[in-house]
Formats: sequence, structure tokens, C-alpha cells
Amino acid sequence: MELDLEKEFADRAYQLLVSLVVPRPIALVTTLGADGKVNAAPFSFFNVMGANPPICAFAPGDRDNGVPKDTALNIRSGHEFVVNLVDEAIAEKMNLCAASLSYGESELAFAKLTAAPSSVVKPPRIAEAPASLECVEWGTLQIGGNRMVIGLIKRIHLRDELFDAEKKRIRSEKLSLIGRMSSPHWYCRTNDRFEMKRPD
Repeated sequence: MELDLEKEFADRAYQLLVSLVVPRPIALVTTLGADGKVNAAPFSFFNVMGANPPICAFAPGDRDNGVPKDTALNIRSGHEFVVNLVDEAIAEKMNLCAASLSYGESELAFAKLTAAPSSVVKPPRIAEAPASLECVEWGTLQIGGNRMVIGLIKRIHLRDELFDAEKKRIRSEKLSLIGRMSSPHWYCRTNDRFEMKRPD
């Protein structure tokens, strides 16, 4: 079976890819608007992309009318954002942040999440998130109708129990993140793991 994404299946690319490339991590991104109001929105077109320097990327789309979503507009003007990771404990609250609220209505208040001060960027992180990445925009790529924001990760905040200070490692077995599965409503837990060592 071969699917041509340039012709026959071009109008199905989104549905096919989001059901195929799974699970995807979820970025619950906080930004600040020009009016100083906090915006929070989830994105599953997201991942870390390198460590030297530490970078991540996510793809905020446009509204149905073609206007960029608030996250993209806020990063365009402020050049800063925070990626808050999503675990099982805040999964439903993350989902509430995807609601289309009236202008000026806070997603954090709607989802009963708490803004916490960041260290080096103006947008706050989310206190309930297991980990947060403070980012400065490196650049935004426009590829056709896609917009990919690349951020330089300046700080990591995480729950104390998630860090092994002696080994300088994340205790990933304590990190119960969720993953995005097929569109429109499917997710997965990430607690079912197995080890497979690389060959020498």
C-alpha cells in the first residue's frame, strides 16, 4: 500500500499522519499577550530536537479563518514561551486548555491551573506540571501552511522526586507523561515500558 500525499491523499495528510506517528508528546505552552494576559494551549506536534544547544520545536496552527492562534501571535511579539509537560494528573486540565474561550478569558483559570514565576522568561510556567522548559524563540519557520517555532531551552523546572541529583539524571520511571494518539480524542499512558540495549 502506497499513499500519495501530493495528490490522491493530499487532503487526508493530517488525519493519516496524526494517526500513524504515535504517541506524540504534548506541549502545554504558556505565553504572554501584549496586554500581559497569559495564554495556555496544548500542541502535540512537539518534541525536543537537539541538545547542543538544547532546542525544542512545536507547530502552532492557524484558526479556521486563517488567523494565527494566540500562541503564535504572542511568540511573534514576545519571543518567549514555556513548554509545560503533561502527565496523567493534569491530562484533563490540559484538555480544557484546548477550549475556544472568549478573548481575554484565561485558560489557566478555566482549567484550574496555577501560574508560577519563571526564572529567565516572562511567561509563567504551570505549577502543576511535572516539568517545564523555559524557552526563548530561536526562530519560526513557515513551510507552506505549517508554522514551526524553534525554542532555545534555557531552564528546566521539575518536581524534586523526578531528579537524581547524585547521577544528574531524570527518574523517568516516576514521570507518568501521556502521549497523543490518533485524532480526534485518543491518548495513551507511558507507564508500560521495556528495555532494549543497543548492540556493542
